[in-house]
Amino acid sequence: MNLAMIILHRLNGQEISINAELIEAVEAAPDTVVTLVTGNRYVVKDSVEDVIARIVEFKQKIVRETGRAPGDWQHLKKEEPENRD
Repeated sequence: MNLAMIILHRLNGQEISINAELIEAVEAAPDTVVTLVTGNRYVVKDSVEDVIARIVEFKQKIVRETGRAPGDWQHLKKEEPENRD
């Protein structure tokens, strides 16, 4: 399983893995709708609170395992060459 995935449940009970880093919004309408930054939407049985708890657990796991907060990718940024005027 990909580390970025959280497991949720479709309305029929089937498990679905969703990339937690792509979640843009979670809303109750009245079923829980998870919207990704890609525009994909998933209707799930899990409550908004449960989805948020899984996202928080995922982010805490990343911090524990890497020592970096999700989104803290400054170490991957290319260094600017020195200006040689």
